[in-house]
Amino acid sequence: MGLTTQKLIVKETHRARRKAEVEFLIDSGAVYSLVPAAKLKALGIRPHRKVDFALADGTKITRQVGDAYFEFQGTGGAAPVIFGEAGDEALLGATTLESLGLILNPFSRQLVPMRMLLA
Repeated sequence: MGLTTQKLIVKETHRARRKAEVEFLIDSGAVYSLVPAAKLKALGIRPHRKVDFALADGTKITRQVGDAYFEFQGTGGAAPVIFGEAGDEALLGATTLESLGLILNPFSRQLVPMRMLLA
């Protein structure tokens, strides 16, 4: 199994001028995306709650969560974002992928448009 990374733009809102390019490890098993807290705060993004998370090894951690706007190849969407702490790596999670209308193709290891259903 290979690791897949992708650069995306992160902003406070769709119209925000301040932005940062972040290289994410794509983790479709993660629910939320994670960006280093210092980078989010520099963009004007503030946390609004704390959430408990379980890591793959069963360890429980608490992190602050806010909302950010993500862009990939001209397409954007808003999603919750975890404020990463020292040692945390930037992750691109499922809610952000869904917000952008993307899925990870497991064979090519590339982000591709998802089939959109209205049901």
